[in-house]
Amino acid sequence: MLKLAAFADEISPNLDEQISVCKANHVTHFELRGVAGKKVLEFDSALKNEIKSKLADNGMGVACIGSPIGKVAIDKPWSEHFDMFKIAVDLAEYFDAPLIRLFSYYPAGGEGKGPTAPIKDEVIKRFQQKVEYLKGRKPVMVHENEKGIFGEGVEHCRQLIEAINSPKLRTAFDFANFVQAGENPTNNWPILKPSTVHIHIKDAIMVSRKVVPAGQGDGGIEGILKDAYASGFRGFLSLEPHLRVAAHSHGETGADLFKVAADALKAVCKKAGVPLAGVN
Repeated sequence: MLKLAAFADEISPNLDEQISVCKANHVTHFELRGVAGKKVLEFDSALKNEIKSKLADNGMGVACIGSPIGKVAIDKPWSEHFDMFKIAVDLAEYFDAPLIRLFSYYPAGGEGKGPTAPIKDEVIKRFQQKVEYLKGRKPVMVHENEKGIFGEGVEHCRQLIEAINSPKLRTAFDFANFVQAGENPTNNWPILKPSTVHIHIKDAIMVSRKVVPAGQGDGGIEGILKDAYASGFRGFLSLEPHLRVAAHSHGETGADLFKVAADALKAVCKKAGVPLAGVN
């Protein structure tokens, strides 16, 4: 069976509401990105303690640290950004989260300021340093395909994974992000399937680029999940619905629409023959 995770900050900034709504929708783990209006890398000791304690009290955990690492221009100071990465690693260890979500950088000047192919060597250099830092530590990085970064499209994602060639860097497959980049996730899946250990659940319509519940867009989610499960994928399906707000660095969904998103995923999984933990 696969377990459900979620970017619970899309439900509400309030931790108790995040937990309550997740439990009501059979979500057992957070992809921890924000609580109480603070981003994950900004959490102080008291907030970290509260989150860890309340999750444990409710039989829940953290699947992934939803960090923004790599979602900056490549010409931003590397030392400062690397220090932020180290914080993300510490958080993963503190919450016993196996994964850290990250990105592969915008071109110099920021998103849309130029082609991303010329930054390939610097991107690889930075990921190599991250891999080196993770030696002897448990967390694994998962690279998310995202609009505007080096790894927006499948070819650059493949180049990055192959160049780093380490079990410490794997793929977080995001259907909607590929659709919004004008690519067909069904075509991309066979290429990234060997490196995929984490799957983000949001769908999108190719023509409008609008984000919609799973199975209502052009993400090919049903067929890909069916193949993933049959091929041995046993990672998390992480809900990132973006149904109310799909902004540059965050999304909003709310409790009611979160249930819509969760129910849509459950329906897709039922059709695909993919069993979900706690779901009849």
